[in-house]
Amino acid sequence: MIRVLVVEDDPVAADAHQMYVERVEGFTVTAVAHTRAAAVRALERTPVDLLLLDLYLPDGHGLGLLRSLRASGHGADVIAVTSARDLAVVREGVSLGVVQYVLKPFTYPTLRDRLVRYAEFRGAAGEASGQEEVDRALGALRVAHPAALPKGLSGPTLEAVTGVLKESPEGVTAAAAGERLGISRITARRYLEHLVTVGSAARRPHYGQVGRPELHYRWLASGR
Repeated sequence: MIRVLVVEDDPVAADAHQMYVERVEGFTVTAVAHTRAAAVRALERTPVDLLLLDLYLPDGHGLGLLRSLRASGHGADVIAVTSARDLAVVREGVSLGVVQYVLKPFTYPTLRDRLVRYAEFRGAAGEASGQEEVDRALGALRVAHPAALPKGLSGPTLEAVTGVLKESPEGVTAAAAGERLGISRITARRYLEHLVTVGSAARRPHYGQVGRPELHYRWLASGR
């Protein structure tokens, strides 16, 4: 099993990240930390192979934590989970051992793909027979083309529906989402159900005074 430490200051996001990781075969979450200091304590107590590391922590930048780990000789790999898009930060992270970047917000399939690729890279062992085998091992970390959306769904509309969910922490119905976006309730529900399927949203019935209960959808994936 690949042992993972989740470092994320938002408790709801941390729970989602832990759930995502533990859905991937071969991975287990050994601890969750909400601050840099808590991450250091967890690393002192528990062997860890991989950090799922948020870069924006309340008591310091994630790369600062990583620099201190490298200085102390800790060799755990890192997948950065962040909204940071500064390529200078990306380059520094790579120099410190960040093997993958996952930009917030993201869905379960996105993280699953990165974890599966990391496991393949980590599993490479023995002596390479030549350049091709070295390239193949390093290529395991490269990201393939994004998976196509289900037939009939479009990227811009999915982004718009996602925006409505993120702006509605109390939840939103398909009818309300459709009204805000100028699309039909049925269309909005298709996109909302897709977000539930990929693990980015949850749904629950809301019982009114009369009639059938309405489904309320709530955003789950993290983002800043």
